[in-house]
Amino acid sequence: MHITVVCPDTMAAFQYGLCGCFGNPFVCIITVACPCYTGGKVAETTGRSCALYSLLAVWFPCVTCCVRRDIRQSKNIDGSWLGDLCVHLWCQYCALCQEARETNAIGANIERA
Repeated sequence: MHITVVCPDTMAAFQYGLCGCFGNPFVCIITVACPCYTGGKVAETTGRSCALYSLLAVWFPCVTCCVRRDIRQSKNIDGSWLGDLCVHLWCQYCALCQEARETNAIGANIERA
């Protein structure tokens, strides 16, 4: 007899990998060409100001990691503030792509065939 126990406290993971930028070429191109647009649109999905975070996205990655934290908390994704900061400091464009795809912020979750 098998008994399966499902814990509601189980932490999830991001649906798209950090290095999966090319899984959606549209989001990747938009982010590389204009990261402030992607940053603002992602912030908007968490209830923050699109205009303010558009400006902050490129110049202050330590502030935009708060948006990543909000996404993680809303989707019950495991992680920490320090991890979010490190991702935004060293892999900012990848983080923005991942967050945009996770929240469908740009409205183009079309996967590459």
